Formats: sequence, C-alpha cells, structure tokens
Amino acid sequence: MTTEGGDDRTAQAASGQASGNGKSRAELEIDRIEHMINSGDMKRLRQRSREQTRQTGERIVPKNAATIVLLRGRPGHEEIIMGRRNRNLKFMPGALVFPGGRVDPGDWRVPAADPLHADVRAKLLANMRGRSGERSAHGLGIAAIRELYEETGFLIGRETGLVPGHRDWAAYAKRRMAPSLSGLRLLSRAITPPGMPRRFDTWFFVTRLEDHHHEPDEGFVHSSELEELRWIAPEAAMGEDTREITRVMLVELMNRLREDPGLDPSFPAPCYITVRDRFHRTLL
Repeated sequence: MTTEGGDDRTAQAASGQASGNGKSRAELEIDRIEHMINSGDMKRLRQRSREQTRQTGERIVPKNAATIVLLRGRPGHEEIIMGRRNRNLKFMPGALVFPGGRVDPGDWRVPAADPLHADVRAKLLANMRGRSGERSAHGLGIAAIRELYEETGFLIGRETGLVPGHRDWAAYAKRRMAPSLSGLRLLSRAITPPGMPRRFDTWFFVTRLEDHHHEPDEGFVHSSELEELRWIAPEAAMGEDTREITRVMLVELMNRLREDPGLDPSFPAPCYITVRDRFHRTLL
C-alpha cells in the first residue's frame, strides 16, 4: 500500500536533503509508514481484521520470512540485486524489492556447508518469536539463500559432501555444493503492522558477492514472482517504485555500508515493529 502525499518527502530522502525540521532519511521514511498506518484505508483494514477475529477466533499471525541483499562492487560503490514483483500478485504487485519470501517447513532440514556466524545466530536465537532454536535460526538463513536462487538464479554455497537431496536444490547438487551461511550478516528485521491481510516477520540478511557465490552463466534467471531483475545502487533504488518498508531498509543499508563497510557480524541490527499505531525502531 502506498502512502498518499509522500512524494516530497521521498524526494528529500532520495537526494539526501534534510527536511525542514532536520529529520534524517530513516526518520522521514518512518514518518511515511506511520502516515500509512494511520490512513483511512489501514484503519478500515484493522477494523475488518478485528471483526474477523471476533467471528472466527483466528488472528493473523506474522509468518516467518527471510530476505537477502546481495552486494557487489568496492566499498562506497556497491550495487544490489532487486527485481519487480509480478503485477498479477496480490502482495505488493509491481513493487521493486529484494529477493526473499516465506520460510518453508523443510528449510531447517537442508544441510549447510558452514553454519551461521555465532554473532548472527545469537541475535536470531535471542529475538525470534515463539519457540526459537538452532533449527529455526538455521532455517531462516537457508530460506534467504533458497529464495535468492529461486528468484534470481544466484547460488551462495561451497563444495562439500553434504549435498542437499531435495529437487529444489538440484542446481546445488549438480555442482556438489551446499548453501553457505557463514557470510550472511543481519541487516534488519521488520514485522508487518497489524490489520494487514498478510503479515510477515521478515529478517533481512546482507552479504557480499564473493568467490563462493555462483552467478548464472546466462545472467539472471527470472521467476514467476520477480521480474526485471537488475543490479542497482541503493541510492538509485530510493527513487524507484518501492514500498515504505523497502525504503526504510535501503536507508538502513546505506547507513550500514557507510558506518560498517566490512559488515561486522556483531554490528547492531535494527528491528521495526508497530505498537499502538506507532512504528518503533529498536536495536537487536
């Protein structure tokens, strides 16, 4: 859902100009999300959601999801992979997004060539909803890598004897590879506001394109969900058709690359969650 009346603020954020009250880029984008949350459309959605809950006793619980930001280029000149969601999809049609999606039930069973970095794993275990555990944290990393392959054709893995046997990982098996988790760093986390018909608890990972990342010989492999794949500078993506939370993550990415170009696994990761119609930012 887009926010009405936000074009001027988007332009300021994309150009790096401060607003009249001196707000940062991230604050401007948070303002946009709060404006969306308190819009008439969202209020009506929340009311319908409450009525449905009263009638059925069922609540819309956020589903675990993982997104990956794949970087290339030297520090200060990075580009990332983004694609446009199929315009026929119900969720965010036509929006420019990072590769990602829901965690599959079997993701935790997929063997990895190496584990998540201890600092990344600790952040996940300390902050995941419900019954968090090693398998759940492992599954989030696997889901991010699987979605990257399914939506772009890029592989993040190493040669190993622990080759995944499921047909979804056939490209890895062909190269005697298993997904590599050790290079993933936690960028951020965001939970869809209440009242939306679909809610996700999304963990955003970031990693650099390195030797153990395989790029398809034919270029991008487009999927039915993600089209018009391309490498784009984060700054340029701010001016594209992106949704509110994507712009927030682009700002977080630019800040992270400026403050932590080496992607230190212990670097604090922000978490965005809605409390009483306010969009809060905390650090994990």
